[in-house]
Parts: sequence; C-alpha cells; structure tokens
Amino acid sequence: MANVQDRGPPSTASIALATAIVSGLAGYYFAQARSIGLFRSVTTRPAAGAAAKESDVSDAESAAHSDDEDDDVQDLGELKSFADSAEECKLVLVVRTDLGMGKGKIAAQCGHATLACYKTLVRANPSHPVLRQWERLGQAKVALKVDSEEDMLMLQAQAISLGLCAQVIHDAGRTQIASGSATVLGIGPAPKSKVDEVTGHLRLL
Repeated sequence: MANVQDRGPPSTASIALATAIVSGLAGYYFAQARSIGLFRSVTTRPAAGAAAKESDVSDAESAAHSDDEDDDVQDLGELKSFADSAEECKLVLVVRTDLGMGKGKIAAQCGHATLACYKTLVRANPSHPVLRQWERLGQAKVALKVDSEEDMLMLQAQAISLGLCAQVIHDAGRTQIASGSATVLGIGPAPKSKVDEVTGHLRLL
C-alpha cells in the first residue's frame, strides 16, 4: 500500500486567496439577489427604552455602511466596452501588504473591491459585454500584492488610461488600520491581456 505523505497545513497566502475569492463570490451573489428584489427592507417599530436606542444605533451604522459603499464607486473616466473581444475576462484585486492587514480584513476589503467594480460596470451599462462575458465564464478573480499606496495609485492611473474599470477601496477605520487608508485596488473585469498590461508584473498574494 502506497504511503500518503502529509503535506502540512495550507500556507497563509493560499488561505487569504481562498478567503478573498469566497468573499468576492458572496458579495456578487448578494448583489444579484438584492437587484432582483429578494431582500426587501422591512420597517419595524423599535422597542421601548434601551432596546429602542440600540436599534437606532444599528440603523445609523447600516446607513453609514451603505454610504461608504456608494462612495467607493468612483467615476474614473470612460470605460471601454471591449465588445469585439472574445477573450476570457478576469478581475484583479491588488492588495497593499504594507498595512499589515489580517486575513479576514483582506478578505473583506477584496469583497468591497469586487462589488465596487461590478457596480461601476452595471451603472455604465447593465448589459455591459465584458460583464456578461465575465459572468458566463466563472467570474475569474486573482489576488496580487503591492507594498505601497503610491504603487497602487500608479496602477490605477495606468488602468484608467487603458479604459479599464479601476476602483480603490478606502477603509472606514473601524478596525486594524487608519480611516481613509487605501487597501485594495480592483481592476476589471476586462480581457485578460488588457489587465495583464497593468498587473502582469505583480506577484500573487
């Protein structure tokens, strides 16, 4: 009987990548469900006393979170449709490693970046050809890394110059890092060759 060698636990990078992918998919499907009306807001009357105060605080936090998400979707120039391209599309998530974010924090920020890019393309054109192509072929996502905000912003400028969707997520500062920190840059979805013109030299997270 052949011996089966123990390969040991998975690396931190592979766990972070898997978590980012799961988070991005969850954000995408939640947005899809919300867009077709599966989640309807229900108005409830707050209970008296302390319970009412707690409900008010919760509502205020939810509203603030919603505003943060809308602020993340920036209008950053004209997007190319790449309608003539039959190439597979992908979304790249460029994560800053110099901030020292934990795995869960990285996953959450990648989820925000995925949703921001998706919402940008939907607002530009609900039947955007690149978006439809990306959805049909499995919504490919790749997590890469940079070690400074300056490098991240240079990549964003380069992506915008090529007509790509490029959204930078700025953290609200509730956990781990300072408010306003640029955490993740989402580029795409777009044809792989076009995205690689911007991020092809970067290493996997």
